[in-house]
Amino acid sequence: MTIFILTSGLLLGLPIAFAILVALIWFMTTGEAPYTLRIVATEMFKGLDSYPLLAIPLFILAGELMNESGITRRIIAFANVLVGGFRAGLAHVNIWASVIFAGLSGSAVADTSAIGRVFIPEMEKHGYDRAFAAALTAASSVIGPIIPPSIPVIIYALIVSGVSVPALFLAGIVPGLLLAVFLSIYVMLTVKADTVSGERNIHGTSNRDAIMGGILPLLMPVFVVGSILLGVVTPTEAASFAVCYALVLGLFVYRKISFKRLPQIFSGAMRDSAVILVIIAAVAAANWLLTYNRIPNMVTDWVLGNVDSKTTFLIAVILLFLFVGLFLEGIAAMLVLVPILHPIAVSLGVDPVHFGIVVIFNLMIGLITPPLGLCLFVAESVAGVGMARLIKAIMPFFVVEVLVLIIITFLPDTVTWLPRMMGF
Repeated sequence: MTIFILTSGLLLGLPIAFAILVALIWFMTTGEAPYTLRIVATEMFKGLDSYPLLAIPLFILAGELMNESGITRRIIAFANVLVGGFRAGLAHVNIWASVIFAGLSGSAVADTSAIGRVFIPEMEKHGYDRAFAAALTAASSVIGPIIPPSIPVIIYALIVSGVSVPALFLAGIVPGLLLAVFLSIYVMLTVKADTVSGERNIHGTSNRDAIMGGILPLLMPVFVVGSILLGVVTPTEAASFAVCYALVLGLFVYRKISFKRLPQIFSGAMRDSAVILVIIAAVAAANWLLTYNRIPNMVTDWVLGNVDSKTTFLIAVILLFLFVGLFLEGIAAMLVLVPILHPIAVSLGVDPVHFGIVVIFNLMIGLITPPLGLCLFVAESVAGVGMARLIKAIMPFFVVEVLVLIIITFLPDTVTWLPRMMGF
């Protein structure tokens, strides 16, 4: 009955956190001892009673402040100087602006919204199909949570004890850049030169001004990630620094944020943070029930008894997470499945850092897959091309991202060599 209630809630469109809570409350009120309703509240509180979790709302707030500071156009101008001269240059600028933006927000949805509002109409004006522009924006925004700083990485490190945030941050850099390179190659091979025109200097400033304008925004991820890697600060303290840095830029350097706007910005960040934290709390309560009934142990024993190789296990993980990503929000899926699958991966000899990046990359692809891909919805809301056209346009990008996923899964050195080189 519990599974029926959970499934019915999801099918009716109930948010995943509330669907889990409704099912848990029913189970706890109808079940026998030791099941009591008090356990749900207690475990939810325990799930949120964690100092490292403070990094999540702080990084979200930093991203909101950076967006309001007019930094998006500065990033686009900087990226245009770097890659705007290539064939289909504007498409390349779209991709590599996402790479730079990833170091500021760590959020794919924020990336799609901020960059999409600028790029989708701009690309259409220069001859690109509007659906293609929206699909490329959504696909490239997947880079956001992979390149540090990354909210999913912080959550993964909280789930799995013994895996360091700095190691995961470093491990995500090469896969994120690899995805950008593969998307650029696809664009160069498919966009016809005679269909686009007039793409140089779209930012309307000199190259020197564009480069100078990009320096201050680019320093933020350097300071944030660098200070974590050097062991000077914790991820939570680094997130606090990111907020201060973004606030100073917006209020006093660029003067794009007024003090009157701050309450609205803070409330928006609180709302977005609450969505993630409620999911974490609900899944923490659900995980107590699974652990108490030894479900993870039973699954582990069954897998180890039936899966005889690391390769088979990794293929199964890819297929599982790609399927789950169609229906579940990535963080919720990670919170539910990683505590079960991580011990199996370690038992089969999979590097914990490698497995973490594979899982995160896998679930981020779910952001662009129907029927519930968040980046897909955001891109469509900006482009207004209709979901059918957008899904058709994004399928080739989905194939490219799965190809990169296969590469980083079965060539683990693409993920682990940088952390290993830095001593992690």
